[in-house]
Amino acid sequence: MALPDGSYERLRAAGCADEVAYVQACLRFYFAGPHAGAGDISMRDLDGAKIADIARLNKVATFVLKALSRAPALERPPELFRWLDTYRRRTVSMNASCIMDSMAVHDVLRASEIDFVFLKGPFQQQLLYDDHFMKPSGDVDILVSPLGFVRARDALRKIGYEVSGKSNSVWWVRFLGEQHMTRDDGPRSSTVDLHYRLQQPGSPSPRDADGFLRRKRQVEIAGATVPFTSVADTLLLSCISVAKALFNREPCAGYVCDISASAGRLDEADQLRLLDAATVQGLDDTLLLGLRAADVLLGGAGTLLSQRATRILSRIGNEDLLSMVIAPWLPSLRWPQRRTVLWELCGRAPVRYLAEAGWAASADISRRIFERPGGAE
Repeated sequence: MALPDGSYERLRAAGCADEVAYVQACLRFYFAGPHAGAGDISMRDLDGAKIADIARLNKVATFVLKALSRAPALERPPELFRWLDTYRRRTVSMNASCIMDSMAVHDVLRASEIDFVFLKGPFQQQLLYDDHFMKPSGDVDILVSPLGFVRARDALRKIGYEVSGKSNSVWWVRFLGEQHMTRDDGPRSSTVDLHYRLQQPGSPSPRDADGFLRRKRQVEIAGATVPFTSVADTLLLSCISVAKALFNREPCAGYVCDISASAGRLDEADQLRLLDAATVQGLDDTLLLGLRAADVLLGGAGTLLSQRATRILSRIGNEDLLSMVIAPWLPSLRWPQRRTVLWELCGRAPVRYLAEAGWAASADISRRIFERPGGAE
């Protein structure tokens, strides 16, 4: 995700360790439940603008708002609270539009008899938090099989979507396995991210992406039944998103919150089945990395999988991993090399690591050729 507004530079230059700790405390208070004590979430001498930036970049502003709404009135900083409430209102408007776009996409793909499943977005937020409006969702993400990719693209063109120019390149279609399709609809535009892959080069991809289609569930949304990822696959996809964000050195506390919310619905037997399924997909270490990140950010480590997750990136201390998740701009952060992370996520298996590293190198060469200004069409 590009962040062209200079937020990283402002936070890096000014220092924001205390504000990061405040956002983390609010997230822990939110997940502790309605009957938990407020803990230490008083503003003291903190900078509200920095807190707002950290919450916005991590897509957790509504979590912070709900946490503060449960806190004593004296601990609700008025200016920050107003900003968070405005952010929430904008999220409601954005996600309501996304839901309407999703239903239009659902109708045309179903009429075309194309097998697909929705990913992330307001539908996932409703399933995890009983609220469609926890995080802003500007795009509709859908997964189809490789064989259905072109058919799905043609079907979306029937309702006005066209491929965004840059995503027509070899790097997007071949290596990312997705395309952005946009539609101008009066005062606003709509975007569909059409996927047939589920991870960018540089992190292990699922061995069987079509399995996410086979295991989908039907959920009731806006008076209709729509296909969405299974409970286990929803958690796996959030872990994939965390691995991707760490590779790109982007803040990802919002994805980590989704991991915690998903994992909280699993008993020990479910956890074992999930680990087995992730192992079949080649994503067991990706799963454990996501769970370790959730434990570091939100507390925990009492579950079976949490205990196993401590071995992932064990040379990276909890403090550094926390910063990698919520504040990757901190100058004190000691980032591991990307190849070190890939080695860990490949289970330290040389053959698989070489295959994934070769794929990432090929993708990087392609991106340099096809994504540069004036590059090949």
